[in-house]
Amino acid sequence: MQLRYNYRAYPDAQQRRALGRAFGCARVVWNDCLRDRREAHAAGLPFVKSVELSRLRITEAKRTEERAWLADVSAVALQQSLRDLDTAYKNFFDSLKGKRQGRKVGPPRYKSKKDTRQSIRLTTSAFSLQGDGAVYVAKVGNLKVKWSRRLPAVPTSVTVTKDSCGRYFLSFVVDTEPDILPEVETDAGIDLGLSAFAVLSDGRKIDSPRFLRRAEKKLRRLGRELSRKVKGSKNRAKARLKVARQHAKVANRRRDWHHKASTQIIRDNQAVYVEDLAVSGLGRTRLAKSVHDAGWSAFVGMLEYKAVKHGRTFAKVDRAFPSSQVCSFCGFRDGPKPLHVRKWTCGACGTVHDRDHNAARNVLFEGRRIVAAGRAETLNACGAPVRRAHVPAQRGEAGSPRKGQTTQAEISGLQAREHVNR
Repeated sequence: MQLRYNYRAYPDAQQRRALGRAFGCARVVWNDCLRDRREAHAAGLPFVKSVELSRLRITEAKRTEERAWLADVSAVALQQSLRDLDTAYKNFFDSLKGKRQGRKVGPPRYKSKKDTRQSIRLTTSAFSLQGDGAVYVAKVGNLKVKWSRRLPAVPTSVTVTKDSCGRYFLSFVVDTEPDILPEVETDAGIDLGLSAFAVLSDGRKIDSPRFLRRAEKKLRRLGRELSRKVKGSKNRAKARLKVARQHAKVANRRRDWHHKASTQIIRDNQAVYVEDLAVSGLGRTRLAKSVHDAGWSAFVGMLEYKAVKHGRTFAKVDRAFPSSQVCSFCGFRDGPKPLHVRKWTCGACGTVHDRDHNAARNVLFEGRRIVAAGRAETLNACGAPVRRAHVPAQRGEAGSPRKGQTTQAEISGLQAREHVNR
């Protein structure tokens, strides 16, 4: 399986200028190749092959006066930019043909130097790990890196990223073997919500940390300061950085909390079942801010890849399953209930239910049924994986907490631990 490890990099002034050139050249190659394909499509011509684009927009472009500065950066970054464009087109075509699951993917778009995120991707021929802990990047130099943990294997690629705060990160992709944990007897169904972030089928509740809500006061003040600055001025650029850094702090706290909560759930349960929520739809309602603050999709994604990594069973229950309408004791379907009803009594057996706990129990039962029917990945009697799907490297990965630091929001409802390995 593939895992992604993210580390903070600290380039000096000269290296930042070199990385800026690399970001710009990769962006120009992307835009030039995308423009050629769009013009060919508009003229009714065949799809322009990657080989032709590589020759025209990289090799021959370097010999022209207009694009001579493409030779100042590593050719690997330019070739990978073209490959990323090919991948974007493939995802678009597969989405049109129904071969790609999930939401529809649109066609590739032009990139701008004003984008909040700039990046280049390099293969092993354009970077190397040095003995002193630095990372050599072709035509950039040795980058100083803060190693929060050791890489489990030799990386196959690295992505150098500059975010909206002006921070630089190195994201390594490594191929590793699963780290199978000892088997346990328990399994869990999880009902995600807003009043409580998650309710487990055994009755435990994980309180919602609400990182964005807790930072709203400061964000509003910084937003007012930003709105008063003249557009295009240096003071406005400084104010924008302050806002971006505050949002980054909120995102980092949420991601770190998600990692710790998901790891503990995976370690404590042999199987984990969760409801497949329509987060994109809920994000367009009046509860949008709270939904995005909770970060359900990122949390479920962490549960999924960690289950594969540690040899656990994971399954999603269909969002149409009436988990809040069925009595988890007798199975009687009591009908839909408005959101303000947090407790109800079963009309058949008279059991008094907590809405979220009852839903979590129903998710557990439905998840067991899905696994028994062979529709989710699990282990056979010999311990070998059955229908183990390929799991690509996750898009985000939080760094290890530094020594002496703790999260600002306690994961209440789960057993406290001093260190949680992700």
